[in-house]
Amino acid sequence: MTLASLAARAMGSLAVVGASLWLVPALWFRLPGPEGLRTIVAALAAVLSLVCVIALWWPQASAIRWRLMGCYLMLLVASLAWWASITPRADRDWAPEVAHLVEGQVVTPARDEAATQGEVLHLEQVRNFVWHSIENYTPRWESRDYPLEELTSVDLLTSHWMGPQIAHTLVSFGFADGRYLAFSVEIRKERTEQFSTLGGMFKQYELAVIAADERDIIRVRSNVRGEQVHLYRVQMPREMIRELLLAYVDEAEALRTQPRFYNTATSNCTTLVYAMMTRLTDGLPLDYRLLLSGYLPEYVADQDALSDAAPFAELKASSLISPAAIAADNHPDGDFSRLIREGIPGADRPSY
Repeated sequence: MTLASLAARAMGSLAVVGASLWLVPALWFRLPGPEGLRTIVAALAAVLSLVCVIALWWPQASAIRWRLMGCYLMLLVASLAWWASITPRADRDWAPEVAHLVEGQVVTPARDEAATQGEVLHLEQVRNFVWHSIENYTPRWESRDYPLEELTSVDLLTSHWMGPQIAHTLVSFGFADGRYLAFSVEIRKERTEQFSTLGGMFKQYELAVIAADERDIIRVRSNVRGEQVHLYRVQMPREMIRELLLAYVDEAEALRTQPRFYNTATSNCTTLVYAMMTRLTDGLPLDYRLLLSGYLPEYVADQDALSDAAPFAELKASSLISPAAIAADNHPDGDFSRLIREGIPGADRPSY
């Protein structure tokens, strides 16, 4: 066997294995039909890829080698065409907690009111569920108005649900009257679906931008699911806070009219925030901590964007709010946001 032949067979083997690493789970996660059928089809594709690799190296298979490779290539081309036909939708039977995406518009006061009243962000479909347990809750979707001139702060929250490396990212905006509005980029799962990290790489879910009361979206993680939630006060110019808030609203509007798929690695709760921030400021570097989102606060600190009220080590040591959230469980809505920030360095002053 010549060196050129060895190289060709090695490259062919790598191509088949690489394609199969996409093809087999794609068929299993997205092929229509019952789980048993999907399992059989995915298994047959895996067997065909294995046979092709063996045939590339087994001398006795030279007569059928290229026929097998041709069959595999036809399967791959057909699968790619099928994959391209799978498009995101906005009309599925959604799970109640992601049934609606926030809708918003900036309302400019009339000329005779402009001197006393600035622009107001009017929002529809702000989530404010009352969570009794993971499966038992009272749905509430509300309309709210937020005076943009009263924006005072922005906080970064990470909710750790899979060890220290992986966390869900939330951003919460504070207003002068003590209210907070939290945003979360989430999977828009259907009523019967469960989250799968691997499935999230194969068009399993659409994207959702949820705006919610903190007593809903933080409490469900800290008090109901038992996740470890951390909060950091962000340091940011006031105008950029406003632009980031409106960027969330614009993103939600874009998803309502043009749905997109969630992707565990490339289009998730952290990468979308990064994409929004890169539109507002230059020079934000790509970093592994954008994928290992449990380390996102360190990344933000490296950009000098966390509160300067204390060194980062102290910010991190004081950031866990889950015990305070559990202690504030029976307090009124407004008190919940205030109580979870007690002891957080910098949380008693504006972000700018």
